[in-house]
Amino acid sequence: MTLTSRRLMEVQKFKSPVIAVTPHASIHDALVKMQLNFIKRIVVVDDNRPIGIVTERDINRFLGNDKTARALEEIPISHVMRKNPITIVDGLDDHFEQCTTRMDTFKIGSIVMVDSEGDIIGIVTKTDITKAFSVIHGGKCKVKEYMSEKVITCRESDTLRYALSMINTNNISRLVVTDNNGNPTGIITTNTFLTHSSYFTNGKTRTRDYLLPTKEEAELHVRDLIKKELVTIGPEDDLATAAQLMIKNEISGIPVINGGKRIVGIITKFDVVRAFSDAGINEKLKTKYKNVY
Repeated sequence: MTLTSRRLMEVQKFKSPVIAVTPHASIHDALVKMQLNFIKRIVVVDDNRPIGIVTERDINRFLGNDKTARALEEIPISHVMRKNPITIVDGLDDHFEQCTTRMDTFKIGSIVMVDSEGDIIGIVTKTDITKAFSVIHGGKCKVKEYMSEKVITCRESDTLRYALSMINTNNISRLVVTDNNGNPTGIITTNTFLTHSSYFTNGKTRTRDYLLPTKEEAELHVRDLIKKELVTIGPEDDLATAAQLMIKNEISGIPVINGGKRIVGIITKFDVVRAFSDAGINEKLKTKYKNVY
C-alpha cells in the first residue's frame, strides 16, 4: 500500500455528523440549529432520507424574493430548500475524489452521504475536504495557483449594516476588513453575523432581518465583531499550509499578502476543493499513462 493510499484511508474518517430538520420545520427552527451548531447548511430529511438542503445564503435569497409578510416561524423550510441534494454512497474507495468533483462541478459546499438503502449517514463538507487536502496533498501546489485576485473589502469603521449590505450585494460569504490605510486587519462573514445575532437571544419576533443589528446595536461597527488576530498567507506558500491554517483557526478564507504586506488575493476552502479535484484528476491521468512512455 502506498503512502498516499494509507493517507487516503486515514482521512476517509473525516466526514461530519448530520444536523437535520424535517420539511415541516420553519426557517426559524433551521436557523436556531445552524446557530447552535456553528454550521452554514442543514439537511432536510423525511423518514431518514435526504430530500433537500438549505444554506444560510439560500434563506437570505428566499427572504429577499418573498413578498409576503410571513414571519420566519411561519415559513416551512421546504419552501426554501434545494430539492434532490447531491449524494454519494458511502464505502467507495475514491469517495473524497468523487465528492470534490461534484462540489466543483455543481459549485456546492457539501455532499450528502447515504448507505446502500438511501438512508442518510453523514455529510462531507468543504471543511472535511480541506482537512483531507492538508494530509494528502502537501507540497503539490502553491497558494497563488488557486487564490482569487478579486478581493472585496470593508473598513473597520464601517457599520455592521453596511458590511452586511456589501456581502449581500456582491453575493459573497466574507469581506476582508482593512484599516484606513488599506492594511488588512480581519475578516467578517455571514457566519459572524449569524453567531452574534440578537434575534436568537431576544426570543421569537416577527422580524425577518435576523442578521441585522437591533436599534440598540445600530452604532456597532465592524471592528466590534472581528477577531483581533488576522491569519494571512503568502502567494508562494504551500496550499496545504493554507488548508491547515483554515482548519486550525476555524476559518473559511485567508487573505493572501505579498512581501510588502499588501493584499494580493484571498484563498478559501472552495479553492482547496478545486485543488483537490484537480489533484485527483492528475493522479488518474498519471496512472493511466505511466506505461505509455
